[in-house]
Amino acid sequence: MDKNTVIGLLLIFALFMGFSFYQTSQVKKKQAAQEEMMSQEIDREAREAAEMLSLDNPSDTNAAALPQTTANLSPAQKFSNAQVDEDGDYTVETAKAYYRFSKKGGYLKEIQLKEVYRYTPKGAEKQPLVIYEGASNSMSMKLMLRDQTEIATDECVFVANADDLVVDEEHNQLSLRLYPNASSDSAQCQVLDRKSYVEYLYTFSNDDYKFDYQINMVNMEPYLYPNRHSFTLKWQAQPKCVEKNYEYEKNITSIYYMDNSDEVDNLDERKPDHRDFTSPLKWVSFKQQFFTTCLVTTDQPFTSGSLTVEGPEKGETSVLKNLDADLDFEMADLNDGHFGMYMFVGPNQYRLLKGYDTKLEHQVPLGWGFFLLQWINRFIIIPIFNWLEAYGLSYGIIILILTIFIKIVVLPVSYKTYMSSAKMRALKPEIEALNAKYPKDEDMMKKQQATMSLYQSAGVKPAGGCVPMLLQMPILIAMYRFFPAAYELRQKPFLWAEDLSTYDSIWDFGHNIPLFGDHLSLFTLLMTAATIVYTWLNQKLMAPTQGNKDQQRMMNIMMYMMPIMFLFMFNNFASALTYYYLLFNLVTFLQMFIFRIAVDENKLRAQMQENMKKPVKKSRWQLKMEELQKQQAQMLKQQQQTQKRK
Repeated sequence: MDKNTVIGLLLIFALFMGFSFYQTSQVKKKQAAQEEMMSQEIDREAREAAEMLSLDNPSDTNAAALPQTTANLSPAQKFSNAQVDEDGDYTVETAKAYYRFSKKGGYLKEIQLKEVYRYTPKGAEKQPLVIYEGASNSMSMKLMLRDQTEIATDECVFVANADDLVVDEEHNQLSLRLYPNASSDSAQCQVLDRKSYVEYLYTFSNDDYKFDYQINMVNMEPYLYPNRHSFTLKWQAQPKCVEKNYEYEKNITSIYYMDNSDEVDNLDERKPDHRDFTSPLKWVSFKQQFFTTCLVTTDQPFTSGSLTVEGPEKGETSVLKNLDADLDFEMADLNDGHFGMYMFVGPNQYRLLKGYDTKLEHQVPLGWGFFLLQWINRFIIIPIFNWLEAYGLSYGIIILILTIFIKIVVLPVSYKTYMSSAKMRALKPEIEALNAKYPKDEDMMKKQQATMSLYQSAGVKPAGGCVPMLLQMPILIAMYRFFPAAYELRQKPFLWAEDLSTYDSIWDFGHNIPLFGDHLSLFTLLMTAATIVYTWLNQKLMAPTQGNKDQQRMMNIMMYMMPIMFLFMFNNFASALTYYYLLFNLVTFLQMFIFRIAVDENKLRAQMQENMKKPVKKSRWQLKMEELQKQQAQMLKQQQQTQKRK
């Protein structure tokens, strides 16, 4: 063979060897790929068998039932769903409100009430009322995993049965589910266990501010710590100012609750407060001036919890308070467990809240701590107010009619008060004569005895005018409670007042005056002027007192100082309240005018003089009082004699 033949044979051999090597490597790769696929199939079948085993035997806590391929994930990634976008929210619309639920956390994030508006200055475009804007409300539940690490549900993405729900008779539920990862070595590659989940199930009624809220556990024992059946629902909120008077709304924002004995109470409204509870709680609410968000248990109460109220940061002018509630509840079955509640988000209106029959109406401040005040408001004022409201009258007219009605009801009391004052005036000459007869302070005891004898013989009861006045005080105080809390008056105008639920400013100062405010309320000014006139008329009609001139002068100053104090006290209050007090004074003027015409004081004096001629039989109480006065006079005389000897 020549040289060229040898080279050709070598090249052919080399090509043959290279092709053989290439074919062998390809076969090995194909076999390896097949083996890997078979291994994955075996793993998948093993996982499915383990899951089926856990479903068939829920009580089995064998660690082999746990997914083993999620060991490298963080606790949050074990309950995360990277296949779903974290941005965006789920929305629900009813006839009453728009609800927005956070995709990350599954909680109620924002509420916009329909046909209800936040305060806007006169002439400005109305702004919709949104409760808990942005991230000002959150609700989360702590879950303990098998390895005893904890995860908060607000770190995880919930999957919904519908992104947008318009409630009608057929569609009224929003189901938000949190699925665990069955197998994954990274947050980007997940296989969700669709047979196991934590569910927030919201069920709506189209024409109601209330909606059901149920927490469900389905086949979660393979993923959660089996010996822990107690959970904590953490609720945090920063309600925003939606009314005209920020300071007033802030001062009455707080947390209300009902305990297991059906007693309703609240945390301090004026300062930070914290309370821990080891006994059950039936409901908890975050309450503002005219709106409230309540979480009410239905099947079983919260087992315990803690509530905290803190003021906003210094200089904050929109956030009212920082509200925090940690609420504990039990769920014995992790595979088929349920905890039922409902949420109410709406007006803090007595008539509306009373319809739920869970004492939610106790959030309306009607004087619940004083039985007489709450009875007056619940059984007299509110029924009459609602009855008049049904006729479609202006709320200013309703308050006028209510004032006249109350004055008619207390007319006998007012008449008795006037008659007592008239009798005292009729005895004015006799009282002045006694003052002249006993001018010295040391004769004060004798003057009192003589005056009491005069009253007794004339048939006058000095306390007869005070007692009827005291009977009217509960009504005035009940009104003080009712009008600032009446949701019906919110944003209802009358005369120059654009909103009867807040102050009616006619002059904004542009700066704050301590204890007074940054404005002047016209109804408060008119009420103060009417009170001063009433005080002046009362002074003219009153009989002379037994005190010296300095005491009388001090009393007069105090009586005129009270209306000035009212100007400072009520300048920031609801204009409906100061309007009512103004009407109360004006109707009182009219009553006094009618009484003066109806009562002939000359005839009254003549009758009293006839009474003084008759012998008077003294009661045991009168005899005892005279005996005490004699003893006091004797003791005073002895003290004077002792001082003279010294």
